[in-house]
Amino acid sequence: MLSSASRTEDVGVRLGAGFLGVVLIAVNLRVGFVTVGPLLGEISGDLGLTAGQAGLLTGLPLAMFALFSPVAPALAARAGLDRALWLSLLLLTAGILGRSAPAEAAVWLGTAAIGVGIAFLNVLLPSLVKREFPQRVSQVTGLYSAIQSAAAAAGSALVVPVAAASPAGWRLALGVWAGVGLIALAVLAPWLRRAPEAPVRRPARAVPARSPWGSALGWQVTGFMGLQSVAFYVFMAWLPSIERSHGVPAAAAGAHMGLFLMSGVLASLATGALMERFADQRPVAVGAAVLAAVAYTGLALAPGLMLLWVLVGAVSCGALIVIALSLFSLRSSDPAQAAALSGMAQSVGYALAALAPGAVGALYDLTGSWRGPLLLVAAAMAGLCVTAWFAGRDRVLDGRR
Repeated sequence: MLSSASRTEDVGVRLGAGFLGVVLIAVNLRVGFVTVGPLLGEISGDLGLTAGQAGLLTGLPLAMFALFSPVAPALAARAGLDRALWLSLLLLTAGILGRSAPAEAAVWLGTAAIGVGIAFLNVLLPSLVKREFPQRVSQVTGLYSAIQSAAAAAGSALVVPVAAASPAGWRLALGVWAGVGLIALAVLAPWLRRAPEAPVRRPARAVPARSPWGSALGWQVTGFMGLQSVAFYVFMAWLPSIERSHGVPAAAAGAHMGLFLMSGVLASLATGALMERFADQRPVAVGAAVLAAVAYTGLALAPGLMLLWVLVGAVSCGALIVIALSLFSLRSSDPAQAAALSGMAQSVGYALAALAPGAVGALYDLTGSWRGPLLLVAAAMAGLCVTAWFAGRDRVLDGRR
């Protein structure tokens, strides 16, 4: 029989391995996606893309998020969570490499593969957190959200200098991030030797595991995920253009975007720690949603205070993503149900995220002003406050706690 010290050591090793896996996956979650934007002009010029084609290229990963998120739980059920995560990392890394191949078709296929790989990782990572850190879901989620945002900010800052310094240009600047994926694959290779998890066995008279698709709570969490995605991706798509239209210099607008991302990192860390203090997440969720509504209303009605609204929006978005990802675990009974809820919420959520920036841009083209589009997003943020109230209640899909 194992001694108490040996059991404690084994638990410590497993938790350490689980945390390392979370960190390595988080580093890869966004950097392969966000690094295209700063180089889009160079890519379009080299490949002869029209503005519409360039927009399609940047939106393709979001479309893959929406289409393939529901598939991830089935992959985990068949291969086991650990293997499914490793295979998703492999697909992501292969997509980054393929996207840099000297062929236009490879750019599109590689970008699609990146989107599918990230979609799987987005869905399955909350399930890993639920399994390894059931008592620290929000804290660990806040940490990995901060890590992925910091990696994305670093990638966005470095990708242009790397492209300028190499004859290979944008292809090398995008392809070099496959190295991060290869490191993660090597370190996490022992996961392939783990046996797939046995299905969770419930007592015969227990309430059966409930599908989130038939649950009001599942749709409340999905609504929260979708509307917070709208808040973030509209900022990402249009904040520099909004600032430029109000006379903010290009260099200052770029600096504000960096400030937005880094402030979001700090907000994610703080939110993860704060949520650990509450069994009921409504105070934090509703508060963050109110900040999003304030930020968009301020941008529309008081653009002279631009930097203030950028900071308020950054705090809001950094907090909202942690809350949304935490809810997948907090509102589920076990890792399998967490994966199912994550798949549903992210599929619908990223479909909204893919449509919202285009709709905002089309409304701007129609009216010639940002005020109307921004007030429309502010109204959507009022809806986010409502979904935050319902999704933040302390309950799970099975109706138990």
